[in-house]
Amino acid sequence: MDNMRRAYLELHIAVFLFGFTAILGDLIQLSALVLVWWRVMLTAGSLLLLARVGRIFREIPRRTILQYMGVGVLVAFHWLAFYGAIKLSNASIALICMATTSFFTAIIEPMVMRQRVQWYEILLGLLIIPGMVLIVSSTEASMNMGIIAGLASALLAAFFATLNKRLIGRADEMAITFLELGSAWLFLSLILPFYIIGSGAGLRLVPHGADWLYILVLALLCTTLAYVLALRSLRHLTAFASNLTVNLEPVYGIAMAWLLLKENEELPPGFYWGGLIILVVVFSYPLLRRYQRRREKRRGHNLVDYGPSENVE
Repeated sequence: MDNMRRAYLELHIAVFLFGFTAILGDLIQLSALVLVWWRVMLTAGSLLLLARVGRIFREIPRRTILQYMGVGVLVAFHWLAFYGAIKLSNASIALICMATTSFFTAIIEPMVMRQRVQWYEILLGLLIIPGMVLIVSSTEASMNMGIIAGLASALLAAFFATLNKRLIGRADEMAITFLELGSAWLFLSLILPFYIIGSGAGLRLVPHGADWLYILVLALLCTTLAYVLALRSLRHLTAFASNLTVNLEPVYGIAMAWLLLKENEELPPGFYWGGLIILVVVFSYPLLRRYQRRREKRRGHNLVDYGPSENVE
């Protein structure tokens, strides 16, 4: 198997594992905060075997470490909102809300990176609205809080992805992941006692029975392994190919929710029509982006060839 095919296979496995996190979030009988606390603790612990922790703190400036740790707090809030959406509604709704991350990114990234906003990004962002209206209007009112939490999760994901893009060149990816997930665990550990006091005696803090297996799969396979596979695949794939493949995450996740959780029995047709609109928009984004870049490249080439005296549209 050549490097390109192996990279595609590894990325698809990683995306499948990312999609499976929603299924596990539904199966694990813990609150969102406790679940995320276990996930980041086990994942950060596993990264101790992969990342050179001593070297990280020796070679990376303190200010940069603090910046990554700040992003890690955003990651913690993102996962809290994501698993909160699952607990308040179901895995399918959480996943379809996460499909809007690309378009929150399209709005946030130009502001953070000081870039020009692209017309097609705004257009596609507007086209998502009918899909979300269909989903909200067709699902039960009791699930609306889950939809709000899912959209908040997507918004937070757009923020930390954009900040990571700005900071990515200052350390290797393994070090960044360890610092961010380690700080997420520290942050959640600070607020966990207050959550315990507020929740009362009925709160479960320790997994029981099958929850141990689900937590280990979530942390070690769906986070650590998926991250390593995705990272390795990027060495051989273009950004376009990787982004298009990553967009399959909600598709894989919703398909698994059908098969494993039977969520198709509790969701009306309007949800799937709305979800289809959102997925079509999501898959259109990298195609339009590639078309626009080619157009700008041709236009720049024409300007170089013909000079400023030509009227080039």
